[in-house]
Parts: sequence; C-alpha cells; structure tokens
Amino acid sequence: MENIKVDTGSTAYPIYFTESFEGLAEAAEKCGYKGRKLCIVSDSNVAPIYAKKVSEALKGVFSEIKVCIFKAGEKSKTLDTIKGFYDFLLENKFDRKSVIAGLGGGVTGDMAGFAAATFMRGVDFVQIPTTLLAQVDSSVGGKVGVDYGSYKNVVGAFYQPKFVYINTSTIDTLPKREFSAGMAEVIKYGIIQSEDFYDYLKINKEKIKAHDKECLTHIIRSCCEMKAVVVGEDEHDTGLREILNYGHTIGHAVEGLKEFELIHGECVSIGMAAVMDISEKRGMVSADDVAELKGLLRYFDLPVSVGGLKAEDVYEQLFHDKKVSSGKLKFVLADGIGKTLRTSEVSKEEVMGAVNAVLEG
Repeated sequence: MENIKVDTGSTAYPIYFTESFEGLAEAAEKCGYKGRKLCIVSDSNVAPIYAKKVSEALKGVFSEIKVCIFKAGEKSKTLDTIKGFYDFLLENKFDRKSVIAGLGGGVTGDMAGFAAATFMRGVDFVQIPTTLLAQVDSSVGGKVGVDYGSYKNVVGAFYQPKFVYINTSTIDTLPKREFSAGMAEVIKYGIIQSEDFYDYLKINKEKIKAHDKECLTHIIRSCCEMKAVVVGEDEHDTGLREILNYGHTIGHAVEGLKEFELIHGECVSIGMAAVMDISEKRGMVSADDVAELKGLLRYFDLPVSVGGLKAEDVYEQLFHDKKVSSGKLKFVLADGIGKTLRTSEVSKEEVMGAVNAVLEG
C-alpha cells in the first residue's frame, strides 16, 4: 500500500492509498489492535455495500466486530444520533481499549470521530472514507463533530484518527450527486494552494468526470498531500489551516438555512462562487478567473447560485459560524489562483454583494 504521513507534532498517522480492503488487517495490526473489539459506524446507504467486506477483511485482527448503522444524510448529524452510538457501544460492552471505525462519507467520519473522542473520554478511531469528498478532505485532519439545529459543525473537537484507509474503488459505487459534491472540495484545493493542480483539473476534466482511475488516484492523493502539509503546520485551525475554509463560511450559512436540502459540496460550490465576487471587486482575480471557476463548477454539475433565501438572513447566519472572532467575520479570499488572503477586514457591503451575487431571484 502507498501512504503519506500526517504529522502534527503531537501525533502522526498514515493515509493509505489502495484499490481494495485487503490491506486493512495490516494497517490495524500495525496499530496493535490484535484481539480488541471494533465498532464500525456506517450509514444506511454505505453499510449494505461495504460493512460486510470491511468486517471480513478485519475479522482476523479484532476479537469481535459490531456494525452500528444510522440513517443516511446530514439531518442525522446530531447529538441524538451520537446518543444512539453511545447506547450501542454500552449495550455491546465496548470499553476504553475498543476501536471505532468510520466507514462512509463526511457525515459518518465526523460523527464516528466525535463519538470516539467522547466515549470513555476517548477511544481510538480510524477513518475508512468511501466518498470522494471524504477521501480528499474530511477524513484527514481530525475535525470531528455534529451540527446543532441549523448551525453547521458548532459542536465538536479536534481528534486525530490512528490511520486513514482510502480504497479508491469505492468511488465506483458513488451516486453522481455525491461525486460532484466531492469535486467542489477538489477544485477548492486548486484555488487555495496550487495553480498547477487547478490547471490539471481543467485539462483533465473529461477524464475525471468519466472516473478515469489514474486521474482519480492523482487528485485524491494530491489533495491529501496538500491537506497533510497544512494540518501539520496548524492542527487546531488558528492560522494557516483557515485557508481550507475557502467557500465554507457562506457555504455553511446556505447549508443551514436550506435545512440541509443541499449537500455540503454543493454549498461549498456556491460559497466559492460568492467569495470570488469579493476577490474580483478588490482586483485580486479577473472576471475571466471568476467565469472560469464557475464554468468548471458547472461542468461537474455543481450549483453556483441558490434560490429561496434572503441576503440579510444569510448575512445574519454567518455570525453563528465557528470562524467568527470578536464579532468579526473571517474570510478566505482568492488572491489569484493558487494563493489566498485570510482577513477579518471585509465590510458588510462586500459580504452582501457576494451573497447577492449567488442569490437567484
């Protein structure tokens, strides 16, 4: 198995890249998990496809394997669902030496990690992401948590996995909408960190959309490498790591106000289109850059506008975001392609202009 290392200074772990689940046992044994109990947390979409395969791959390592299944979707990402996880763990006599695995997309990984961070004051957990979005972004870096009402990820923790196991063949079973949502995060990495990577996406967009294996492996690994560097420098999101929030501030507001009718990647796409308006008006990017980004997002069937919302409501929702500091909104702006500016000096007029740029009607 190929792997790269995430090293935060306080902890280090590998991200494995492969095309099957055959290496899971080796990865688990390297962590010293022989003879322990494992709880696989998965949702109602993913569990029927992969839970048995993963259990079979790991049965020679763990003494007992149980699968805890919750209803798929962002609306399940609540403390009530976490309570159900705790009940399941206690009923099945899991203890502090037990291990939790998140098998699925970003919602699953975030909740499995939060349960692991808080059950018995912390048990080991591993990430087995099966969606493009989770493989390129959410499974790496240790951000775990849940939504609270319409407020996205405001209850959570930083809790790193012991390893991330990426089986790229799981993309084959991914619904088209979920694949598109993952591409929003992929495109984000080009905007914030690498013009070369952004150019690669533009040049190879047909192959990527057709799920060309070589292209998919390249983009997944590239995103993980970029994120590993950022997380290694700033584990707790107090500096450089904030660039990973590009498009997320307005995106999260839209996601909550639409009551999770739109999925995360779709909202990030809308958020990226919105903040590009600020960058363009400041002269940091050109009108052609904005048009090119929107064209690339649309090519991957992602929205760049949203209906049914009022600009003032979106603006007010922004102040419930985790990135608000001393009453000031924090934004990540594109300073050209492949570079960013992090700033709290964004006027209400600029924000409202950005929001109105993506509101329909």
